Amino acid sequence: MKQDRNNNERGTRSDKESHGAAKGAVAGGVVGGVAGGAVTGALAGGVTGPVGAAIGAAAGAVVGALAGKGHDEKYWRDNWSSRPYVQSGMSYDDYDPAFRYGSEAHTRYPGRQFDEIESDLGRDWPDARGKSSLEWEHARHASRDAWQRMKDTAERALPGDADRDGR
Repeated sequence: MKQDRNNNERGTRSDKESHGAAKGAVAGGVVGGVAGGAVTGALAGGVTGPVGAAIGAAAGAVVGALAGKGHDEKYWRDNWSSRPYVQSGMSYDDYDPAFRYGSEAHTRYPGRQFDEIESDLGRDWPDARGKSSLEWEHARHASRDAWQRMKDTAERALPGDADRDGR
C-alpha cells in the first residue's frame, strides 16, 4: 500500500483510481447511449411497436457511441485541415472545441435544425470555447459541420428518410 501512496504522490494512478476512471468511462457511454436513443426516437417519429424499438435500439447504439465520446475526435483530427472554413495559421486545437460543441449540440437539441439553435450556440460559445482562439463567426462553421456529421450518422442508422428532410 505504501508503494501505491508513493505512486499517487508522483501523479500516477492506483488500481482503485484506474478502476474508477474506467467505470466513469462506461457511465459516460451509457449516458451517451441514452441520449442517442432519445435523438433516434425523435427522428424515428411514427415508427412504433417492436419495429420501432428495434430501429431505436440499433440507431441509438450508433448515435450513443458518438454522443458518449462527445464527438468523433479521430475523424476531425484527420480531416480538419481540409475543411473550407479553416483559416490559415490556425491549429486543430483551435477547432476541436467547436467540433465538440457542434456534436454535443446535436444531442442537446434533438429534432431541431442547426439554424434554429445557432443563436443560442453563439451566445454560449464564449463559455464553451475553452482555449480556442476562434470567435463564433468562425467557430460556427466547424460546429455546424460536426452537428451535421452527427445528424448524418443518425440518419444512416435509420431506414429511409426518418426526419423527413429529403435525404
